[in-house]
Amino acid sequence: MPIKIPNLLPATQTLLDENIFVMTETRAITQDIRPLHILMLNLMPQKITTETQIARLIGNTPLQVELELLQTATHKATHTSAEHMLAFYKTFDEVKHKKYDGMIITGAPVEQIPFEEVTYWDELCEIMEWSKTNVTSTFHICWGAQAGLYYHYGIKKYPLDSKLFGVFEHTVDRRSSMLFRGFDDKFFVPHSRHTTVRLEDVEACPELKILSTSPVAGLYACATDRGRQIFITGHSEYDAGTLRAEYLRDKNAGLPIEIPVNYFPNDDDTQEPLVTWRSCANLLYSNWLNYFVYQTTPYDREQIN
Repeated sequence: MPIKIPNLLPATQTLLDENIFVMTETRAITQDIRPLHILMLNLMPQKITTETQIARLIGNTPLQVELELLQTATHKATHTSAEHMLAFYKTFDEVKHKKYDGMIITGAPVEQIPFEEVTYWDELCEIMEWSKTNVTSTFHICWGAQAGLYYHYGIKKYPLDSKLFGVFEHTVDRRSSMLFRGFDDKFFVPHSRHTTVRLEDVEACPELKILSTSPVAGLYACATDRGRQIFITGHSEYDAGTLRAEYLRDKNAGLPIEIPVNYFPNDDDTQEPLVTWRSCANLLYSNWLNYFVYQTTPYDREQIN
C-alpha cells in the first residue's frame, strides 16, 4: 500500500518519478481501510529534502500511511519558503488534541549547542512529554535521539574529537528485537555528527535496551521494552548524495572537513558515491511501522494512552 500525502507536496512527484506508490488525498478517501496516522516533527533546515527522504521509506510498505507535518512555533524555518510551511505544516497547538499511531522526530543542526540553549527546547520538551500518552511509538533520529534520551532519561551527549562523518558498519546486538528482524549480520548506516552518547550511560538505564552498535560509530539504536520510544543515532534515511552535499558545502567554504568514510569509491570525490545502506533503511522503517505501530496501535486511536 502507498503513503498518503497532500496532493501538491513537492515530494509527491519525486516519489512518483522513482516508481514509489503514492496515494493522493483524493484517492485515499475512497478506500475503506484505516490508514496509520504518522506525525513528523521536521527540525531539519532543508524541509523538502527531509520530507522526501522519510516519505520514500514509510511509503515502501504494504500499509497505508497518512503523513502529517509538524513545525515548531518558537523557531521559524529560514531555508524553506513561508508558503511551503503555511501550506503543509502545522504547529503543536493545532495537533495536541489528537492521537497518532506513530511519530518521527528528525535530527537538527544544533548538536553542538547545549540542549537548554536551543531556541525551541521548551517546546520540544512539551511535545516529547505529550508523545508519551498520545503516540503509540515515537521514532527519534540523530539529534532528535540525543534530545529524547536526555529529556526522558537524563542521558547526556558528549563532543567528539572530530566529526563522525561517513558510512559505518554496524551489527545487531539484540537479535530478539523485531526492529532488526531480517537484517544481515553486518549492515551500513550513514552518520554525520559532532557529538555522541556513551554506551555505558545507556546500559545503566534499566528502561532502555541496546539494539545495535558500531565499532566506530558507537550506539546506533536503543529502545524501551515495547518500542514506545525508539532512538536511532544515524541517518539511514539519507539519499545517495546527502553526505556529498555536506562535504562539498564545507570544503568549498574552506571549513575543516574530512572526506566521508566508506562513501566515495577509492575516496575519490569526483566519483559517484556507493550506496550500501538503502535496503537496510527500507527494512528498518518497514519493521517499525509493522511491529511497533500497526501491530500495536488500537484501531480506535482515541484509546492510545
